[in-house]
Amino acid sequence: MANNKVHPYKNLPEKAFWRKSVSSLYISEVDPVDKFDLKIDLETKVATAGSCFAQHIARYLQNSGFNYFVAEKAHPLIPSTLAKEHNYGAFSARYGNIYTARQLVQLFDRAFGNFTPQETAWFDEDGTCRDPFRPNVQPSNFIHEAEMLADREQHLKCVKNMFETLDIFVFTLGLTETWISKVDGAVFPICPGTIGGDFDSGKYEFYNQTASDVVQDMTIFIDKLKEINSKAKVVLTVSPVPLMATAQENAHVLQATTYSKSVLRVAAEELRNKYEFVHYFPSFEIITGNFNRGKYYAKDLRNVIEPGVLHVMRLFLKHAAGVENLERNSEEPIKEVKNDFISKAEEVIDVECEEASLDRYADS
Repeated sequence: MANNKVHPYKNLPEKAFWRKSVSSLYISEVDPVDKFDLKIDLETKVATAGSCFAQHIARYLQNSGFNYFVAEKAHPLIPSTLAKEHNYGAFSARYGNIYTARQLVQLFDRAFGNFTPQETAWFDEDGTCRDPFRPNVQPSNFIHEAEMLADREQHLKCVKNMFETLDIFVFTLGLTETWISKVDGAVFPICPGTIGGDFDSGKYEFYNQTASDVVQDMTIFIDKLKEINSKAKVVLTVSPVPLMATAQENAHVLQATTYSKSVLRVAAEELRNKYEFVHYFPSFEIITGNFNRGKYYAKDLRNVIEPGVLHVMRLFLKHAAGVENLERNSEEPIKEVKNDFISKAEEVIDVECEEASLDRYADS
């Protein structure tokens, strides 16, 4: 005899079931957003930071007419193309990629004068200078150290202003692997000796963060942000871009990627459950979900193509701002999706990404 008693699955919404919310839908109709009550309007000052994928979020906010907050702007007389080449507007300040939670905490502390790394500059063979904490931000490098230090001082003032006045801070968690100074614990966005600097095992050490590390670092950052900006809200996402390379001994990059993204996703969940003003948006699930048959990645299986970015941002603006009129993706059912790529779908918008250089430097 059948048991007709009500059980926990009896009255769950469609989104709780794989068949109803994933496998039976068109690719573009899959919407994994659940608990996301953040709201933005045209006046909301939205700042961004994080891994390279965060640059797509910034681009869509700006192009959709929302108040994408850029605290560090190029001089008005500088042509927009030149400003873009110098990484103005890629993020809300010219800090380049902030891959790890530890890097974010230290950026905050540096901006508020609570931490000054002892490592000041990296010099290339031609005598030009790089900022170790944003080594790719200045094309052709700074002419000399004094120029770089002056630019850094102005940059950190802008970062301070950004944190003090933003309404929403969108941070894309990218990596757990990081390189740390043995002298003072300063973390770098890239391994010294690759893009710039000279590697010295006596000065630098590799560290792979755990979930508890990420939660601890982000908790420190969030508490500090709230202390100086009581209205601030935080949106966390996890970058769907795989690791370009891993520094773990004898590790396969695929396993290292799975570990890193899993740690970041777990940390993000803990943080949104800890703070009512911290929200999680599932860009990682949208891009990596098997419902799209890998169609949101370029042929290198790493870079995210434009239809994938569009899917993410269409849902973000739908849930956060009530926008319903962004261009839609293909309406073909999953079963009819072809295995080849079409040229338009392969489009990858260039973003600044220090980590991508690791492949280039692997044999150098």
